[in-house]
Amino acid sequence: MSAEQESELMNRVPTGLFIGGQWVQAEGGKTFDVHDPSTNAVIRTIADGSPADGMRALDAAVAAQDAWAATPPRTRSDILRRAFDLVQQHKEDLTLLMTLEMGKPLAESRGEVAYGGEFLRWFSEEAVRIGGRYGLNPEGTGHMIVSQHPVGPSFFITPWNFPFAMATRKIAPALAAGCTVVVKPAALTPLSTMFFATLLQEAGLPDGVVNIVSTTTSSKVSGPIIADPRLRKLSFTGSTEVGRKLIAQAAEGVLRVSMELGGNAPFVVFEDADLDKAVDGAMIAKFRNIGQACTAANRFIVHESIAEEFANRVTAKVTAMKIGRGTEADVQIGPLIDGDAVAKASELVADAVGHGATVRTGGSAIESDGTFFEPTVLAGVPVGAAILREEIFGPVLAIATFRDEDEAVRLANNTEFGLVSYVFTQDLARGHRMIDRLESGMMGLNVGVVSNAAAPFGGIKQSGMGREGGLEGIAEYLSTKYTLIPVEP
Repeated sequence: MSAEQESELMNRVPTGLFIGGQWVQAEGGKTFDVHDPSTNAVIRTIADGSPADGMRALDAAVAAQDAWAATPPRTRSDILRRAFDLVQQHKEDLTLLMTLEMGKPLAESRGEVAYGGEFLRWFSEEAVRIGGRYGLNPEGTGHMIVSQHPVGPSFFITPWNFPFAMATRKIAPALAAGCTVVVKPAALTPLSTMFFATLLQEAGLPDGVVNIVSTTTSSKVSGPIIADPRLRKLSFTGSTEVGRKLIAQAAEGVLRVSMELGGNAPFVVFEDADLDKAVDGAMIAKFRNIGQACTAANRFIVHESIAEEFANRVTAKVTAMKIGRGTEADVQIGPLIDGDAVAKASELVADAVGHGATVRTGGSAIESDGTFFEPTVLAGVPVGAAILREEIFGPVLAIATFRDEDEAVRLANNTEFGLVSYVFTQDLARGHRMIDRLESGMMGLNVGVVSNAAAPFGGIKQSGMGREGGLEGIAEYLSTKYTLIPVEP
C-alpha cells in the first residue's frame, strides 16, 4: 500500500462523535491522536468525548428506542443485510484501516472483515425469526402467551484487538432484536468502528439507533451511562479486572450484562495426535493477531513422549516467520499494540527463563520506532512460571509437559479462566471425554480456530457470562414476557 492510498483512506474516516445520526465535535472541541503502532506515527486526530457527550449519546439512543423497537423485523433485517453488502464493497478499506490502527498484517485484517461481516448477515436472518409460544395451561383455565421484546437501550464497550468484529458482534444482534445502542470503542483503535458507522448510515439505519463516542477517559464517560436508569443492557469485551468493576456498577441498576473477559487457553496435545495437524493448529491458535486474542492458546500442554518433536517443529516454523509493518507483503508478525504490551511479554519470558524454561527462538523486544516483539518459543516451562497463569497477549508459545490424561486435565483446568480450550487427539472417545472434563465455554477438537458467527462465543468461570453469536446471541437482547388470558366459561 502506498502512502497516498493510506492518506486518502484516512481522509474518509470521520473525526467526530456519532450522535443522533450526526457527526459532532466533542465538548470543548477536545481531540486525541490515534497512532500506527508499527511506526508510532499519528494517523488521525479525532474527537475526545466527555461524560456530557456520553449522556448526549444515551439521550439519542433513548429517543430512538421506541420507534426502532416498533420497526418491522423485516425492515431491521434488510438494513443489516445492506450493511453486510456495504462491508463487502468496502472490505479493502476496512482491511487497510485496521492494519494501520492496530498493526495486524493485511491478511489477518481481511480475515477479520470477513468474520465481522458475517455477524451482520447472520443476525439479518435472525431478526425475522424472533418467536414465542402459545398454549393452554395445565389446569385448562387460561391461555399462556410467551413473547419476546427488546431489552432496550444498550451500552457497548469494545476492545482494541479486533476493532471491527467486536463492534459488529455486539451491534448486529442488538439491532436485530430492536435495541438502540451507544458504543465506546477503544481509544487505541476507534477508526474501524467510526468508518463502519458511515456504512450503517448508508444502509438506511435511522438516526440515533447507533451512537459512537470515542474518548480517552473511558471510566468517566462510561460511569454516568451505566448509572442512568434508562440504560437496560451492558456488554463489555476486555480484561477480567475491568469486567469485575463494570459488573459491580451494573448491579446498581440491575442491568442485563454480557461479559467476554480474559482467557488462559490450554492447548493439549496427546501422544496419539496427528503432529502435522497439531503444529499447524498451534501456529494459528498462538500467532493469530500476533497473539493478541482472548482465544489465543496460552499454555501448550504436550505429552512428554512427543514434547521434544513438537517443540522442534514449531520452532522451525516460528523462526521462519516474517516480522514487519502489517502493510508489507508476506508479513506474519506485526507490532504489539503499545510499549506496555512489549514490556509484559519481556517480563513473562524473563520469569519463565528464571524458573528453568529454555528459549528455543526469539525472546526479545525488537529495537525500532514501533512496538515489535520477536515471535518466541519456550520449552520446558515449569509449574510456577507466571506465563502459565497470566494471559500473555503476545507472540510467545510456552510448552509444558504431562504424563497421563488426568494430569493433562488437571493442568488445563488449573486456572480461574475458562474461555476456550484446544485438544489434539486421534482417539474419538478421549475427545468426547475432554468435552466433558475441560472447563471452558468453547473447545476446538483437532482445530486451532473456533470462532464463527453461527456459534455461541463465550466462556465460563472468570472468562465471563453470556454469549455472542449463534442462536444464543440475539437472546441477550430480548426480554421474555408471559401473559395469561383466562378461558371464558
